[in-house]
Amino acid sequence: MSEIIFIRHGETDMAGSFCGHSNPALNSDGENQAKRVAEEIASLGIERLYSSDLLRASQTALAIGQRVGIQVKTRSNLREIFFGQWEGLQWNEIEKLFPQDAEQWLREFPLRTAPEGESYLNFTHRIDSILQQLICEAEERRTAIVTHRGVMRYALTKFFGFPEDDVWPMTASYGATIVAPLSLRPLEIASTT
Repeated sequence: MSEIIFIRHGETDMAGSFCGHSNPALNSDGENQAKRVAEEIASLGIERLYSSDLLRASQTALAIGQRVGIQVKTRSNLREIFFGQWEGLQWNEIEKLFPQDAEQWLREFPLRTAPEGESYLNFTHRIDSILQQLICEAEERRTAIVTHRGVMRYALTKFFGFPEDDVWPMTASYGATIVAPLSLRPLEIASTT
C-alpha cells in the first residue's frame, strides 16, 4: 500500500511565536529531533523526500536524507502560512499590539487573515497544487514530506480524511511523524488526482 509520511520540522528559537515565512535555523533541540526522526523512519523505505524550502524544514529533511541516502527536493509551496505583521510575535504580544485584529482572527479564522498576511484561501490553493502532484507520485514511490504544522493539518484533513480534532494533537510535537495511507483519501479527492 502506498503512503505519504508527513514530518513536522524540528524546533527553533522562535518556538511559541508566529513563525510562518520567518526563516530561523533549527536550535540544538531541533537538531536532535531531526536526528531522532531520521533514525525512527529509516526503515520505512522512503524513496522520495520533499521539504518546505524554509531552513527549519530543509535542515530536518537533510538529516533524514543523509540517514536514508536520498536527496531532498525543496518546494516553496510547502511553506507555512505567512502571518504578515504577526511574524515573530507571541500571542500575548499580538493581543497587546493588535487587539481588534486578534479578537476578529479568533472569531473568524480561517476567513480572517493576519494584517498583511497570506489569506487562508491562497494558502490552501498552493497546498492543493503541490499535494495533488505529490500524491500522484506517491502511488509509485513511498514519499516523505517535511513541512509545517499548518500544512500538515490542512493536508491530513482534506486529502486523507483525518478528523481535525485528531490532527491537532498529532501534529503538536516538533518532529511529529504521521503515516497517511493513500487508501484513506476521500473518494472525491482520490478521483480528482
